[in-house]
Amino acid sequence: MVGGGPAGLIAAECLAQAGLAVSVFDRMPSVGRKFQLAGRGGLNLTHSEPLSRFLGRYGPARPALAPAVEAWPPDALRAWCAGLGQDTFVGSSGRVFPRAFKATPLLRVWLVRLAGLGVRVHAGHRWVGWDEASALRFATATGEVRVCPPAATVLALGGASWPRLGSDGGWAPLLRERGITVNPFRPANCGFLHPWSPVFQANAGEPLKRIAATFGGETVRGEAVLTADGIEGGVIYALSRPLRDAIDAEGSASLTLDLRPDLDAAALARRLGGHGQSLANALRRGGLAPAAAGLVREIGGTQPLAERIKALPLRLVGTRPIERAISSAGGIALAELDTGFMLRRLPGMFAVGEMLDWEAPTGGYLLQAAFSTGVAAARAVATWVNQPGTVWDPVPAGP
Repeated sequence: MVGGGPAGLIAAECLAQAGLAVSVFDRMPSVGRKFQLAGRGGLNLTHSEPLSRFLGRYGPARPALAPAVEAWPPDALRAWCAGLGQDTFVGSSGRVFPRAFKATPLLRVWLVRLAGLGVRVHAGHRWVGWDEASALRFATATGEVRVCPPAATVLALGGASWPRLGSDGGWAPLLRERGITVNPFRPANCGFLHPWSPVFQANAGEPLKRIAATFGGETVRGEAVLTADGIEGGVIYALSRPLRDAIDAEGSASLTLDLRPDLDAAALARRLGGHGQSLANALRRGGLAPAAAGLVREIGGTQPLAERIKALPLRLVGTRPIERAISSAGGIALAELDTGFMLRRLPGMFAVGEMLDWEAPTGGYLLQAAFSTGVAAARAVATWVNQPGTVWDPVPAGP
């Protein structure tokens, strides 16, 4: 396994349980760095919604990912957590969390299990390609290490978001040199840029609660956060793919915010009151928090105040840097892989998780696909090692 995130570690567990000798190499001083960051505010492992709706969250990548997720679905992930002594619960939004709510307790017991299965972890090893004999090359603090060609290799190196935690996309040139199509990385589940006035920038960090955001005919309710250079947060992440694509194509995108989605325009107008009062008083009567009220002043407009509050336009002009995105789009083109996630041009080499060109919103869909593709690849590796050249067929069983 090259990469010690969830996809690589679950693949290692599956193969070790099958009796194979498994080694995990990771560039960071310890494994699971981004996994732990994901759990800092509560580890959202997966989602409880019906599987048909769940699979729709993967958009164009659904045909490639669905067999893996169907074979190792959210219920399997929850059962696996319970087997580690980490029971899960379903939150009010349908999201699934471990009862400990953090990643560290889960990762700790998981690593103990892996060690008990004989999985060897080599931290501080950055993969830098192959030598002339097809051995894997790793750069370490003390020099280069070469690993003789293994029976199979699973690449689980992540995408290009949060590079300080290990997933910097530096592996892409290595695969392109071997003829593998690696699509350019783009931020996903990211914030967007808006040119605020210097005065309004003082609102950075303020939340916009209980709002609705609309773009491209899709409306999402939730929260957002104002930043010094734009906006981010749950409702923004949910619309990030179409917003990003529109900006890429046209240079900007117009997002519409409803700051009081619980009231229709007529009811809001009555609350705001009539003429003769200050804007500040009207906004206060309308129930707008200071950040939302400041946003109305910042954007301005000539429409009646109730209409502006219900349909405030934000012209977004770019994405925040990929280094700060929750995840990334781009990566290995899905057409480069067979149904067992083996690279067609590199027999015996598999790729899983965020290395692949897919994206999904937050809500547990990202981690679920990382785990499921890791399990799927492990099953394919077991078949490959025992019967080289056969085609993997997914079966509905746990790791």
